[in-house]
Amino acid sequence: MSSTPWICTTTAPTMRSPSSKSSSCMTRSKQRQVNLCFDQFVYKLADQIFAYYKAMAGSVLLDKRFRAECKNYGVIIPYPPSNRYETLLKQRHVQLLGRSIDLNRLITQRISAAMYKSLDQAISRFESEDLTSIVELEWLLEINRLTHRLLCKHMTLDSFDAMFREANHNVSAPYGRITLHVFWELNFDFLPNYCYNGSTNRFVRTAIPFTQEPQRDKPANVQPYYLYGSKPLNIAYSHIYSSYRNFVGPPHFKTICRLLGYQGIAVVMEELLKIVKSLLQGTILQYVKTLIEVMPKICRLPRHEYGSPGILEFFHHQLKDIIEYAELKTDVFQSLREVGNAILFCLLIEQALSQEEVCDLLHAAPFQNILPRVYIKEGERLEVRMKRLEAKYAPLHLVPLIERLGTPQQIAIAREGDLLTKERLCCGLSMFEVILTRIRSYLQDPIWRGPPPTNGVMHVDECVEFHRLWSAMQFVYCIPVGTNEFTAEQCFGDGLNWAGCSIVVLLGQQRRFDLFDFCYHLLKVQRQDGKDEIIKNVPLKKMADRIRKYQILNNEVFAILNKYMKSVETDSSTVEHVRCFQPPIHQSLATTC
Repeated sequence: MSSTPWICTTTAPTMRSPSSKSSSCMTRSKQRQVNLCFDQFVYKLADQIFAYYKAMAGSVLLDKRFRAECKNYGVIIPYPPSNRYETLLKQRHVQLLGRSIDLNRLITQRISAAMYKSLDQAISRFESEDLTSIVELEWLLEINRLTHRLLCKHMTLDSFDAMFREANHNVSAPYGRITLHVFWELNFDFLPNYCYNGSTNRFVRTAIPFTQEPQRDKPANVQPYYLYGSKPLNIAYSHIYSSYRNFVGPPHFKTICRLLGYQGIAVVMEELLKIVKSLLQGTILQYVKTLIEVMPKICRLPRHEYGSPGILEFFHHQLKDIIEYAELKTDVFQSLREVGNAILFCLLIEQALSQEEVCDLLHAAPFQNILPRVYIKEGERLEVRMKRLEAKYAPLHLVPLIERLGTPQQIAIAREGDLLTKERLCCGLSMFEVILTRIRSYLQDPIWRGPPPTNGVMHVDECVEFHRLWSAMQFVYCIPVGTNEFTAEQCFGDGLNWAGCSIVVLLGQQRRFDLFDFCYHLLKVQRQDGKDEIIKNVPLKKMADRIRKYQILNNEVFAILNKYMKSVETDSSTVEHVRCFQPPIHQSLATTC
C-alpha cells in the first residue's frame, strides 16, 4: 500500500482542479507540521534521556553516608525512577510519512550536543568562581564521565576525552581553559590575598586584603540536569562542596595535579617563577636597598649582663628607623607574602604530585610484574612461592603480551610507558629543587650579600647582608600588637616567613642568621633571667613567646628547604670545599714579618 506523501506526489502534477491544488498545499502543510512535531519530540526525548542518565550518574556517585545522614534527618534524596529508554534507543528504522528514520542517530546527535554543553557549563562554572571551586569541578567532570559511560551502552558517542578537550579548548593548544583560570586565580587572588597556616597545612583568605578581589563573570542559569542531574542532587552536592569553599589545602592541590597534568603544572610553575622574578628583582629589591640604608651600620649583640630588658631596649633603639618605616608592614610584607605563597604552592603541588605518582605506581604494579614479597611458612622457600605468584600474574604482565601480539608502534609505546611508570619515582626527580635553583639565580644583585668582609672571613657586627635585614624585620613582627590590631600571621600568614627564610637559605646565610639574629639573642637571655617588664610599650614576656613560636617555624622552614638544597649541592659537587686561614699574628710581630 502506497503512503499518503507518495500518492500526493504522483497525483498532484496530473490534476488541474484548483481544489485539488489547495488540498495538495494542505497536505504539504500537514507534512511540515508533522516534521516539526517529530523534531520537537526528538528534542524533548533527547533531553529526557540525558537528564535521566545524568541523574543516575549523580545518584550513583553521591556519598552513601551523606545520603544516610540526610535520611536520618527526614530528607530523602530519591533515585531516578526506572525508565525503559533502551527500547526507544534501539529504534533504527522508524517510519514517518513514508520515510525511514534512524531515531537512535537523531537522539545521539542531540545528546552529543547536550554532553558538550554540560562539560562547557562545568568549566564555565569554575571560571566564575575562585580556586576553591576546583574540587567541585572535578566531581562535575566525574559525573559527566559516568553519564557518558552509561549512554555509550546504547549509542555511539565521541570519546569522553575528546569531548572534554574540545570543551576545555585544549584540542590543539598546549593548555586549556582550566589551566588558564588556575593561573589567573593564583596571580590575582591566591598569591596576594591568602594566608598559609603551617599547623593546618591550609591557605585561608586574609583578614585584611591589600588588593581587591578580582571581578568574575556570573555563571549562566541552566537546567539542573546540566550540573548534577536534578534539583535535589544539586542541593546535596552544593552542601557537600561548601565545606571546601573557605580554604585551599591538600584536596585542592591533588585535584589541580589530576586536572592539569604534567604539562599544565609546568605552564603554571613557569608563570609563577616569572612573578617571583619580577618581585625579587623589582619591588623587593628596591625596598631592600632602601632598608639596608636605614639599618644601623654596626649592631653588636649585647652581653648577657645587660639583662633581657636592657637588650630589648637596646635593639628597639637601634632598629627604631626600621620599626617606624611606614611601608614595612604593608608593601614590603605584602610583596614577601606573595613570594612565600608562590614557593609554598610549588612545594605543596610537588607533594601532591608525588602522592598521585605513588598511587599510579601501586595501581600499575600487577601489570608490570612488580609483586610484593609473600609470607612464607617455616621450611618453605621464598623463590618457589614467588615463582608461583609470578606465574599467577603472568597473564596481566602487559609488556610481554604486547610484544607478542602488538604492532611495532604499540610495542614501543608499551615499553616507554612501562619505563616511565617504573623510573619516574626511582630516579628521584624533584620539581621543587629546580624551582629553588631558579629562584636562587634571581638573587644576583650585590645588595643581597653585601661587600666582601674586611676581616676576610665573614661579617659579624656589620648590617650589610640580607640576613641582618631579615632579623630586623623579624624583630618588628615579633613585637606584640594591641587588642584591636591584627598580628602579622593574621595579615600575611606563614608565607611571609617562608619568603624571608627561603632567601636566607638560597643566599647561604642561614647559620649566620641563627647565630646573630636579634630576636634569638633576646630570647636566649630572657629564658635565663625570666624577667617580664614593659619596655617602650612592649611586654617582654609576650614578645619572647612570639619569638619562640617563630623560631620553631623558622627551623621547620630551614629543615624543609635544606632537604631539597642539599640534594642539589650533592649532585653538583661531591668535594667539600674547606677554606684555610692563616693563624692570627700578634701586633708586635706584624711589623717585623
